[in-house]
Order: sequence, then C-alpha cells, then structure tokens
Amino acid sequence: MKFVHTNIAAKDWKNLSQFYIDVFDCRIKPPERKYSGDWLDQATGLCQASLEGVHLELPGFGEEGPTLEIFTYGQMEYTFDIMPNHQGFTHIAFEVDDVRKTLEMALKNGGMLLGQVVEKKVAGIGVLVFVYFKDPEGNIIEIQSWEKDKVDVK
Repeated sequence: MKFVHTNIAAKDWKNLSQFYIDVFDCRIKPPERKYSGDWLDQATGLCQASLEGVHLELPGFGEEGPTLEIFTYGQMEYTFDIMPNHQGFTHIAFEVDDVRKTLEMALKNGGMLLGQVVEKKVAGIGVLVFVYFKDPEGNIIEIQSWEKDKVDVK
C-alpha cells in the first residue's frame, strides 16, 4: 500500500498549478487530464461530471512519488472560506529551506497571509520555523523548516 495523491478542486486549474510550480518547484506529470463519461459519474457519485487538470510531481519525491492533483470540474460547487480549525482536511505542508523567502515568493504569486512566521523550540528536536498562508484560491498551506543548531528561542 502507498499514498498516491491529494486533490485540489480549483476554480482555475491552470492558474493554481502555475502557483505550485512557481513557489514549490512542482513539475507537471503528463498527460494533462480531460475526463467525462458514465464511468466518472459512477466513481464520483456526480451526474454528468467532467473535469480537466494535471498531476504535479511534488518536490523531494521524483516521478514515482505522490502527486498534487489539481482539477477543475465543469460544474463547480463553491464552498465557504476554510480555516485551520475547520473539520476535515485543512492544509498541506511543505518543508522548505527558508520559510521567510518561500513565504515572500508565495505572496508575490498571489498567496494570502493567514498567520505570521513563528519560531518554536521543540525539546530534543530543534527549532521549528513555520507559518500558514493561503494559495490564490484560498487553500491553506503550511511551510516549515527545522533549525537544529539554534538554541536561544523563547
């Protein structure tokens, strides 16, 4: 058994995919998908479903690793703005070399700040540097890094 992918249903799959490519160095895993038919209705429980989009290779995994699947359905149901304490899936997380630099890149590419960069000493592990923000469509992302040799953090 292995983990395969996480899906984001996007208003604009091309724009959102580009955000993840630009900010997190994801790569498109061909082919682009464009699906419809009874088989899709049966699998999803929808009626007359159609979708298009891509799978993105995630950094650190290569071609055979899990992907981030970004699809736009022909008929989308829009939901309320999600927050970190809402029930269900709330965010995805990336480990990055520099949290502040990655956050700056995300904000330049349409991301929206949700929290602020925090440093927290975790006994026996090091210092966790992390922040939550939203991608251009409001999906929550956590970016984090571990500083093993930093000692003077409150």
